[in-house]
Amino acid sequence: MAAAKVLAVINQKGGAGKTTLAMNLAAGLAKRGSTVVVDLDPQGSALQWGGAGAQPYPATVKQISGRWDGAALRQTYKAYQHIVLDCPPSLDSHASSQALRSSDVALIPVLPSPVDLWASLRLPQEVEAARLQNPGLRAFLVLNQIEQRSALSAAMQDALAEFGLPVLRAALRRRAIYRAAALDGLSVYQMGARGQGAADEIEAILKEVYPS
Repeated sequence: MAAAKVLAVINQKGGAGKTTLAMNLAAGLAKRGSTVVVDLDPQGSALQWGGAGAQPYPATVKQISGRWDGAALRQTYKAYQHIVLDCPPSLDSHASSQALRSSDVALIPVLPSPVDLWASLRLPQEVEAARLQNPGLRAFLVLNQIEQRSALSAAMQDALAEFGLPVLRAALRRRAIYRAAALDGLSVYQMGARGQGAADEIEAILKEVYPS
């Protein structure tokens, strides 16, 4: 059995949409193989989300706390093909630093505002530090809550360039369906025709991150 692919969704800033991205990516990955979301945030939002729906969530959701490492993570969840880490809003935690050292891919959701991006400026240094132990780590910015038909401001374009990490072409628009799915304890894939546009966005991210 091939080793699980580990994807971390991380940002030191709260409110960037980490859990929304992690849970819906996990639902998309579950269509490709067995998937577990590991909730690393003490608030436990992903765990609550995964247990709140009238329908079963398409991915398993677990929570871990305390100290762990990549080998222990993979051993604990060896039955799964995909492991998605929903990280806490802090880089000063064991969970966040270990997530970067244990993952194949790190996705960093950011809002389309230079101020929000500048609040995350420690992340490139953390990614480079993690690559000393995990040289294969691929890290990308994911623009979240993009307004339809609005171009990124020049200030945002400059801020993205300053950040020094690649930006995925695929992005998430500002859509009420993401919040509605969370309130229902479901993924956008389970929201029928209303969720199709959002599901297409999640699929585009997955295809860009895992092109083969």
